[in-house]
Amino acid sequence: MVETSPTPLEQSNWLEFSTLSGIPGLVAGVDEVGRGALFGPVVAAAVILPDHALPILMAAKIKDSKKLSSSRRTQLAQQICGLAIDWKIGFASTAEIDKINILQATLLAMKRAVLKLKVQPALCLVDGNQLIKDLLLPQQTIIKGDERSLAIASASIVAKVWRDELVLRLALKYPMYSLECNKGYGSQQHLLALQQYGPSPLHRQSFRPCQIKIIRNS
Repeated sequence: MVETSPTPLEQSNWLEFSTLSGIPGLVAGVDEVGRGALFGPVVAAAVILPDHALPILMAAKIKDSKKLSSSRRTQLAQQICGLAIDWKIGFASTAEIDKINILQATLLAMKRAVLKLKVQPALCLVDGNQLIKDLLLPQQTIIKGDERSLAIASASIVAKVWRDELVLRLALKYPMYSLECNKGYGSQQHLLALQQYGPSPLHRQSFRPCQIKIIRNS
């Protein structure tokens, strides 16, 4: 007797196939990347997927963007954007991060992504435990949402690829920080470069590793 493997829907722990299945209307997944970086903006994506995209993305083994290789993320991001009913990027600049703090800047980036959507969702699924302030749409926060919601996982991937591509372009302007390798995060090489050259205008001055004053020999 030949055993048949379970279909993606049968073996799924994704919320879209359980608790969310009874919600009428479209659902947007919202997630951010770059919150812990020392350089560059914090970036969020909002993604609305049609029902037929869900088994396709499950078969593609979609998961949290941090658990994917760079090339796989890029492939999946293209697939997600091609399948999505709508998707948009929002970000908060380094100056905004320093002015209002990283948490508030993260929520602002998420809000901007949602407000850019041309199709209004009936519900926003937000990764984490913080609701988006002053967003006049129903929201539901989901801790570890990129492991539980296909829409949030998709937003995570799209935001990560968009931000990485931005940082790679900025790396050409600031070659001393090896941004092409660390994507703005605090690698040992990046921290040493900060000590040697000081922060650039796009480093987050409110983050302690960027608060370095260079004493130059006269």
